Amino acid sequence: MKIAVDAMGGDNAPQAIIEGAALAVREFDCRIILVGDREIIEPQLDRMDLPDGSVVVKHASEVVGMDEAPRKALVKKRDSSIQRTFDLVKTGEAVVALSAGNSGAAMLSGLYTIGLLPNVDRPCIGSIIPTRDSRAVMVDSGANVDSKPHNLVQFAFMGNALARTALDLPSPRVGLLSIGEEAGKGNETVRGAYHILKKSSLNFVGNIEGGDVFSGDAADVIVCDGFVGNVALKTGEGVAKVLAEALKDEIKSSVLGRVGYIFMRPALKRFKRRFHYAEIGGALLLGINGIGVISHGRSSPTAIKNAILLADKFARTRIDRLVKEEVETSVDLTDLRQTMGAKVHQVIENLKDKKIDSSLKEVKEKSDRKRPKR
Repeated sequence: MKIAVDAMGGDNAPQAIIEGAALAVREFDCRIILVGDREIIEPQLDRMDLPDGSVVVKHASEVVGMDEAPRKALVKKRDSSIQRTFDLVKTGEAVVALSAGNSGAAMLSGLYTIGLLPNVDRPCIGSIIPTRDSRAVMVDSGANVDSKPHNLVQFAFMGNALARTALDLPSPRVGLLSIGEEAGKGNETVRGAYHILKKSSLNFVGNIEGGDVFSGDAADVIVCDGFVGNVALKTGEGVAKVLAEALKDEIKSSVLGRVGYIFMRPALKRFKRRFHYAEIGGALLLGINGIGVISHGRSSPTAIKNAILLADKFARTRIDRLVKEEVETSVDLTDLRQTMGAKVHQVIENLKDKKIDSSLKEVKEKSDRKRPKR
């Protein structure tokens, strides 16, 4: 079972990716394919004295930058490391594709290379996030910034499958992130999704507010637009960082604080491990017909190691098949897709009727102009 890793993706690539792969190989039994510039990767691997065959290199001559427009970059750079990583999953040489690079490019590579699952219109990013006592799933955490109500409903079903597998919850509580708990709160997209989810077979608990995201008290699956989800996660990371720095300043400000730190150090380290993104490692690209893992752009070697561990877990549980079963057999999603299809068909028919009416009106006007005046 091999994991394909984009060695050139991320702010700290390729060094952090190579070191993270080495850590993963040393800590648990896995096989890794590093995709990227062979001339850069192989000399670093040779110095690490890894078991034979544990890490191999597939050459890719181009890199999609973090600031590049994903669609344009993938069209222009056919031999990019991120594209070649997903190609390995398509050909069966690897079971999982992992990248800490441009997340938009990763999503499009997965979409165009592996394809979509039934009853799904768009992929989304499912992140496993820390809560006070456990963990929760957030969908979408950054892939889509202009979702429609039916997209949020699809995200909810995929997030439900992820929570059942990754968090071992038989019936996860699904909550819709909004500006208030009341059913009528939120924009048109949120209100529309609420109406559909309320009638679905999911364990839908209604709207939840931003303060509930990391508490773990309100929901196990937090459903939101990718723009909102990404802002929520980055805000959480920023607040945690500021609190840690403020606590450090307070400790250093007095002798008593420095003495107390000696006794508190183990607890503080455990706290940091619980809430630091590097400990989880990555997020699952949901909705594609395979397994894709997206890691943080600033990933350290430890974060990459944990992302590889997460990818290995997803591969062994065949999370893609479980998500596929969830969306493929869902009567709610099938009915929703049929309803959406009927609406699209009606719009097309209405446009046709308008075009015909317009054509008839134009013919009549021409005929009236040609008719001789009396």
